[in-house]
Amino acid sequence: MLDITLVAIGAIKDQQIRALVEAYQTRLKPYARLQMVELPAVSFSGSSRKISQNKESQTIIEYLKKRETSNQPATPYLLAERGKVYDSLGFSKWLSKSSPIILVIGGALGFSDELYRSYPQISLSALTFPHEMARLVLLEQLYRSSTILAHKDYHY
Repeated sequence: MLDITLVAIGAIKDQQIRALVEAYQTRLKPYARLQMVELPAVSFSGSSRKISQNKESQTIIEYLKKRETSNQPATPYLLAERGKVYDSLGFSKWLSKSSPIILVIGGALGFSDELYRSYPQISLSALTFPHEMARLVLLEQLYRSSTILAHKDYHY
């Protein structure tokens, strides 16, 4: 069984996306221990973007450092467009060798340079997604990977 913690900045506000996220969380239950952690988003204006990005990144760093010293060690990976790209079969193979893991989705402004330097990255796509959509796409891919690993009919 996969052991995955999904850390995301901010709550999902769009009710349609939230419903789909919850549906994939339910679908994943037979295949993965999935913990969802939502860290607070920091509001920003045009002139405070870098400050807000750094504050959110610092919150992520603090969470990850707490996890490192807890009895729940796991390898963290940032979801970033510049990260390693996998197809669905490659992603499922990678997941099977990487558990337990922490997958981190940044807020609207992404991650600070310090965070990028500190942790490895994987990518859902070379495209940029809104962070709420990224969470949905990631959960679908986690479900797809789980069914691939369990030899279930879902990925054709």
